[in-house]
Amino acid sequence: MHKLLIVGAGRGGTALIKMLNQMDRLKIVAVVDHRPDAPGLALARSLGIHVDTDYRPYLEADLDVILEATGDLAEYKHLKHLKKEKTVLIPGTFTRIVMKLIRERDKLIAVMMQNQRERETMLDSTHDAIIGVNRQGIITLFNQAAERLMGIDASEVLDTKVSERIPNTRLHIVLETGSPELNQEQILPNQTRIITNRVPVRNDRDEVVGAVAIFRDITEVMALAEEVTDLKELQSMMQAIIQSSDEAISVVDKDGNGLLINPAYTRITGLSPEDIIGKPATVDISEGDSMHMQVLKTKKPVRGVPMKLGPKRKDVVVNVAPVMVDGELKGSVGVIHDVSEFKRLSEELEKARRIIRTLEAKYSFADIIGYSDPMKVAIEQAKKAALTPATVLLRGESGTGKELFAHAIHNASERKYKQFIRVNCAAISETLLESELFGYEEGAFTGARRGGKRGLFEEASGGTIFLDEIGELSMSMQVMLLRVLQEREVVRVGGTKPVEIDVRIIAATHVNLESAIGAGRFREDLYYRLQVFPIHIPSLRQRLEDIQPIAMHLLRKANLEYGRNVEEIHPDTLQMLFEYQWPGNVRELENVIGRAMIHMKINERIILPEHLPPLERRIVGTAKELPEKQGSSGKTLKEAVEEAEREHILRELAAARGNRTVAAKRLGIAIRSLYYKMEKLGIMEEQM
Repeated sequence: MHKLLIVGAGRGGTALIKMLNQMDRLKIVAVVDHRPDAPGLALARSLGIHVDTDYRPYLEADLDVILEATGDLAEYKHLKHLKKEKTVLIPGTFTRIVMKLIRERDKLIAVMMQNQRERETMLDSTHDAIIGVNRQGIITLFNQAAERLMGIDASEVLDTKVSERIPNTRLHIVLETGSPELNQEQILPNQTRIITNRVPVRNDRDEVVGAVAIFRDITEVMALAEEVTDLKELQSMMQAIIQSSDEAISVVDKDGNGLLINPAYTRITGLSPEDIIGKPATVDISEGDSMHMQVLKTKKPVRGVPMKLGPKRKDVVVNVAPVMVDGELKGSVGVIHDVSEFKRLSEELEKARRIIRTLEAKYSFADIIGYSDPMKVAIEQAKKAALTPATVLLRGESGTGKELFAHAIHNASERKYKQFIRVNCAAISETLLESELFGYEEGAFTGARRGGKRGLFEEASGGTIFLDEIGELSMSMQVMLLRVLQEREVVRVGGTKPVEIDVRIIAATHVNLESAIGAGRFREDLYYRLQVFPIHIPSLRQRLEDIQPIAMHLLRKANLEYGRNVEEIHPDTLQMLFEYQWPGNVRELENVIGRAMIHMKINERIILPEHLPPLERRIVGTAKELPEKQGSSGKTLKEAVEEAEREHILRELAAARGNRTVAAKRLGIAIRSLYYKMEKLGIMEEQM
């Protein structure tokens, strides 16, 4: 059974209710009119049909057909926009057809009663089928339209009882009851769908003297209404797509005259519809040949043709294709791409890539090579630091990989998808460093950017900022940094309003901060703010067992850079690397491997000792000469114990060639305890 919604309960809607309510295969879900006193609503209620003033709740139902009987074009468009795709929307024209049928029926009946002599001609000429019976139910009228629809010759049924000769007729019932049956749907034996109106015929005394049935084939009407609705929907959809497209579109007919352009075309070329519609396809071309004309001539599409269009000679690339309907050329359609837009997007993409390269953290813990105990301890501490938002201080000699650790900590933290900004505090002058770190307001100094500038702390908000060489900061910059660490806010140069930030700070230094504090070069309060989570990264001479895997990694990296295929390092070469003290640490090792490969012949696959550049061989076997102690030193017992402990640790470190793991075993303490004592006693790398 088909479900139907009627929108509009005026005269047309009332007629539809009367006509459709009696159809067996059709159910009226509801009748809707925004006027509560609409006449059709009272009729619908009397027939047990739902009534409402708002149709939107019913649109979600499984509707098959919506009959729009308001005659309001805006209402029709609104319904068309809201309805489901499968629901057929029939416009108010259908209602007008029904009303016209009723008016034609009434007119024909009146004429038939008023002028008997013209009855046959008029009834046979109408498109509606008519069957009339007298008071006894005998067929007295059967016009040509009835013959056509019923498939019965009039001579076979005239003067016979209608109940016996016409299947499913109800004219005899109308005779008995005297009540009309209007707008009834019926399916004839030949499967033709009709809409019929059966009315009694009364004389001047209001007595029933006969009955007439007027009916029409609605199969064609319904199919036409559906087709028209579908075509209008398709047309509206296509127009909406073309008009809203960001791609510039131009359409010409088979003669090459402009048919259509969209707003994007006007935006790119500067030409309005008045400049194009009805004009030759060449009217918009500033430089180049018309691709529309070429396509119309060859019936083959073209792609990626550069041209200049419009009065501004806009650089564009066009794709044009022929429009074929049933194998016949009807025109061509072109899509125009603004090359300047591509250039702008490419520039923005490259700019974004440059920004990403400066913000991203490139390394993770998987990139850190270290199998020695000191390195394992440092990596373990760094992984723990990554799980907290605490400030981290990376300590170690230059070239030990402090920046690598900073990258890895950021990538293992919750901030890994946010900014990672690197700042070398020693590479930027003090005056520039302040504005770079904290930003500045407009007019803060000569040459300041209009509108001011965000500082690196603001840029890194939500992410991580890595302050390398923190020990090189001036005292005034240390004060500013201390405020950031304490208050988590910055004040731009030339500004007064603090800006809150959410940034994780990782600092790094090769300077002995304790000695710097004693010398008055570093603030003690800043030291304790930075020393929340200190991590000491051992030098290369303290983890000799890591030299071979690091050297092989650097070897593979250099192969890619130099286009070489060196496979291994000779054992004698490795022994020389083990004996060297590596003051430049991993950075120096990378330099040595690269220089060795340069000295090799193109077909050599093994790095031999003679390939290495000259290495300064120093043996760290003894500590610095200890001063002789004569007489009283004037030290307390605690100071003397600490000095003796310091000297003993120095001797064991020298005996272990700087290897802290070996030294810790010789001293009988844990490696972490050794780190703690070295830091407490101020033992520096250069003293080992």
